[in-house]
Amino acid sequence: MKRLLAILIAAIPLAAGAVYEGPIFDAHLHYNEDAVERYPVGTLMELFSKNGVKAILANSRPNDGTRALVEANRKAPRPGFAVVPFIRVYRDRADYGTWHGNPDIAKMIEDEHKRGYYRGVGEFHIFGREAASDVVKRIVDFAVANDLVLHAHCDEEALELLFAHNPKARIIWAHTGFSTPLDKVEALFGKYPKLWGELSYRWDVLEGDRLAPAWKAFFTKHAERFLVGSDTWVNQRWQSYPETIGYYRRWLAELPPAVAERIAWKNGARLFGLE
Repeated sequence: MKRLLAILIAAIPLAAGAVYEGPIFDAHLHYNEDAVERYPVGTLMELFSKNGVKAILANSRPNDGTRALVEANRKAPRPGFAVVPFIRVYRDRADYGTWHGNPDIAKMIEDEHKRGYYRGVGEFHIFGREAASDVVKRIVDFAVANDLVLHAHCDEEALELLFAHNPKARIIWAHTGFSTPLDKVEALFGKYPKLWGELSYRWDVLEGDRLAPAWKAFFTKHAERFLVGSDTWVNQRWQSYPETIGYYRRWLAELPPAVAERIAWKNGARLFGLE
């Protein structure tokens, strides 16, 4: 389903015209083992530069890819560019359906954090009562204790359980729930002031070739609560990276400039102290 949605989004004919030309904070980026050989770090850095991406929220399966991005940016820092590294909960594909019940994952996160540069944990996938486990609570509490942001791909029940583990948690909600209705998103924003919605795969923000009026009004009202991301979970997403960023730039241009800048850049920059 996720692959099909990517194809559909790429095919949407957005209206020609003005584009948002400011910086982009890519708040959902994976540099998984599948991509490392095909897309060397230097190639990615050029890709970010060409597309006006000034910061990336980086995570990978396993965490080697993220470390490679961090180290490359340390050795040859690019002015005005930042890597915000997150610890992924997956060592390999086998962890996808079992991580939330495996104490070894919590221990891996705690050990990886000792490197001293991580800013969060995720993206992780969690649904329903899976989020009620002792392992998940341990990870949430560890994140709060160490000022880490969680990046959760989850349904509404799991999201509520994550906050129930620790109300001080800060959570980026991957895809803003995919299809969660706007009235429910607004209710969750009101209930959890430390919740941000990331917008990859929210294909319903468009109505035809324009920003849907309901979303335009919602973004304007809640400008401080949204982030954009590429979600490069497969190599096809790297291949279409310019189209993905261009897609955001075109509908962002339909918003008031200050709103567009907040969603594209300022919310992520402020969350991670880049301003």
